[in-house]
Amino acid sequence: MNAMKNRLFYSFIFVIGSSLAVLGLFIGQLFPFFIDEYINEASKVSEQKLDQIIEEQQIELTTSQKEALINTYMIDVEAESLKDTKKKIYMIISALLLGGLVIMGLMTYRVASNFINPIINITKTARELSKGNYRARAFANGPRTIVELRNSINILARNLQDITKTRAIEEERLKTLIENMGSALMMIDREGNISIVNKKFQTLFELPKEQLIGKNFMMLGLPKELEQFIDHVFLTEMPYRQQLMMEIADEEYYEQVYGAPVVGEHGRWLGVVIVMHDVSELVRLEQVRKDFVANVSHELRTPITSIKGFSETLLDGAFKDEQMLLSFLTIIYDESNRIQVLVNDLLELSKIERHGFTLEVTPTKLQDILIRVVDLTSSQLESKNMQFNVEIEQDAVILGDVNRLMQIFTNLINNAIAYSKEETTVTLRISANKEHGIFEVRDEGIGIEKAEIARIFERFYRVDRARSRNSGGTGLGLSIVKHLIEAHNGKIQVASEIGKGTSIKVFLPLSN
Repeated sequence: MNAMKNRLFYSFIFVIGSSLAVLGLFIGQLFPFFIDEYINEASKVSEQKLDQIIEEQQIELTTSQKEALINTYMIDVEAESLKDTKKKIYMIISALLLGGLVIMGLMTYRVASNFINPIINITKTARELSKGNYRARAFANGPRTIVELRNSINILARNLQDITKTRAIEEERLKTLIENMGSALMMIDREGNISIVNKKFQTLFELPKEQLIGKNFMMLGLPKELEQFIDHVFLTEMPYRQQLMMEIADEEYYEQVYGAPVVGEHGRWLGVVIVMHDVSELVRLEQVRKDFVANVSHELRTPITSIKGFSETLLDGAFKDEQMLLSFLTIIYDESNRIQVLVNDLLELSKIERHGFTLEVTPTKLQDILIRVVDLTSSQLESKNMQFNVEIEQDAVILGDVNRLMQIFTNLINNAIAYSKEETTVTLRISANKEHGIFEVRDEGIGIEKAEIARIFERFYRVDRARSRNSGGTGLGLSIVKHLIEAHNGKIQVASEIGKGTSIKVFLPLSN
């Protein structure tokens, strides 16, 4: 723009200079006419002055002498006057031409500035807008056309700024939605490279974002089932839905996977998007429901069948045999007790799981509860010729419901005794950390398979069904224990080794 301004200025100067030069040339051509008229006038004046001097001096001159004197004087005057006149005229013309050139140059510069500077300002603003700086504004003044152009540029800048703000807000909302959605999301471009993943996906497959973005999905070690699903969406270019069972980090996950092609403008195919919703818990709950119905039916069928069978036998005449009568009635009584215990446990579990279940929480010492629980379970321990090993590293005062805590610890100790061999030791330990009081029960029993540890808190799940049933258990004890611990805002940890025993730790919040 500065170059254009200079060119415009020099062009104006050239045109004006040329015009003034032509004007000067024209005046120079008229100069002889002005000189002749000037000489004639000057000669008349000089002749009159000479006549006046001769008369005043009373000089007697002949006519020829007088004319010769006048001619001689006129030649001198003409030469001197012509010289002075020419000099003055040239100076005046030069001054006028130079002054005119300077004035016209200033006017030309001002006119060029008034037209070019606003255009320079508007051009700079347009360049800033092209770079993405939508806060740039033009402040050019000038003719109406320039002002309209300035206003149009500023309106465009404001509109672009508003559009950018709206787009930024929408992108932030979309990013927040993708990052915080409960389902894992992955977008793959048409080359098979990952372009977008969210935190849920990274957490599920334990892969940082740096190892995902820009990498081909076949090179990430994803489960084969998922790779085959993605291949199917790529091949068919149609939406597809399937429930997949995938093993990730030695754990089974059930994922409801949805895949769809991503289509851009003019039908251009951009890639696919994969969304995975974890339904593992729903599948597990459905399995628990099925197991619950089957287990309840099985648990009730056995004692009911026994009661019905022995009752029919007695009604058929066996009651006449007193010894048989007492034996059958004893069996019927025991089986009815089993039903009663089972129903009570089901009611207890239903009560704990019901919304609004509350505890009578008070500051309680773990050591006091341990002493009472040892007294309650000593008879069962002695029946198997076993012994307790009590270790109190640090007593802890916790917030808890005393009766419920006794129910928790009694159940854990009874399980430890039931699943241990005779003449072994059950270790009870109390300790604490900064936040929790810790109660640990460790036995020397049969142990639990690693794959079964996560299931021991399910209803009716038994590690050893025969032993549990012989001990009178319903399979609901550990499920009740877990719910009660969670109601205390605590947690439970299980560690076990086959043939060597099991350790169960209960963490309960300390009383401040």
